[in-house]
Amino acid sequence: MAADIQLSDAISRVKPSATIAVTTKANEMKRAGEDVIGLGAGEPDFDTPENIKEAAIRAIREGKTKYTPSDGIPELKEAICGKFARENGLAYKPSQVNVSPGGKAVIFNAFMATLNPGDEVVIPAPFWVSYPEMVLLAGATPVTVICGPNANYKLTAEQLEAAITPRTKWLILNSPSNPTGAAYTRAELKALANVLLRHPHVWVLTDDMYEHLVYDGFEYSTIAQVEPALYDRTLTMNGVSKAYAMTGWRIGYAAGPEKLIGAMRKVMDQSTSNPCSISQWASVEALNGTQDFLPGFRAAYQARRNFMVEGLNQAAGLHCPKPEGAFYVYPSCAGTIGKTAPSGTLIDSDKTFASELLVSEKVAIVFGEAFGLPGTFRISYATSDAALKEALVRIQRFCASLT
Repeated sequence: MAADIQLSDAISRVKPSATIAVTTKANEMKRAGEDVIGLGAGEPDFDTPENIKEAAIRAIREGKTKYTPSDGIPELKEAICGKFARENGLAYKPSQVNVSPGGKAVIFNAFMATLNPGDEVVIPAPFWVSYPEMVLLAGATPVTVICGPNANYKLTAEQLEAAITPRTKWLILNSPSNPTGAAYTRAELKALANVLLRHPHVWVLTDDMYEHLVYDGFEYSTIAQVEPALYDRTLTMNGVSKAYAMTGWRIGYAAGPEKLIGAMRKVMDQSTSNPCSISQWASVEALNGTQDFLPGFRAAYQARRNFMVEGLNQAAGLHCPKPEGAFYVYPSCAGTIGKTAPSGTLIDSDKTFASELLVSEKVAIVFGEAFGLPGTFRISYATSDAALKEALVRIQRFCASLT
């Protein structure tokens, strides 16, 4: 009889990804022949632009299929430095740049390189589901700060001040946000920066993955750009996944102090080694090549956002604010709590709301508790207009059926 393997204490501290679980469940139901509309995945429905795909094909034909330096080829690091200078007014050298197999890996590598037991990481909630779990995997403690709808789901200077302790090592700042789509204005970032200047032991990790997906003329800024005095203790993270419709290519990148970048490279040397060589060459083209497709992507997402916000606010018991960016809406379902679903099940939480919506109307969403704020849920509108239109019909019908 085989012995049962004993799992690590680290793995016992973390939960599975709720967003991946919802997408997996929806796909399983689809394969079983059910008419499911999946609104859980944070993945553009647009195809990767042709010039980027051609760059990847060219790299294959030229034999660029070997190992690369663990944290990225020089050409991509140069392209990233150019992007930061051009779009964010930030000057970095290639030695200050890390390229990892996706944005998630950037954050994980940074935490593994810097966190010790007893360290704390301040995480505004609602948060991307992986932030606290990666902190826990690294042996540190996530400190979540609830940022509710009254503050437009954004961290205030007063909240940040109250959350910082002598053990705080990082603040994670995600703008525009996954899951809410909320984006920080320059003035809001300056207020947070003023707090951080009073606490020089706290570093900042900015997750700027949705930088190019902002609407209604919103002017995007990142914190090291707003407050240059934070440059030497900020890791500015971004990637090609969302803006360039390259989720499967798995390229994230970041820039920061050389000591930190070197430590992250050491983690990669002994774990993943380099990101895919072909994906790296494609990303060089993504950053250096034409950006002409981005306005079209933004216009389509903005129209979908407006459509979803209007339709969700017409559903009984739901309230949906209008976010500044990303491709998510984040409604409250508090008005449905305490009601009964057609199955006879009491809606006692956002998790039950999501479960009953899937059972009753075959619409897959992600419940808000997974993002650290119960009574809410996330919808990704990075899917076809037809799917969104039908999803709204089903959601409104489900909400109207609650008694």
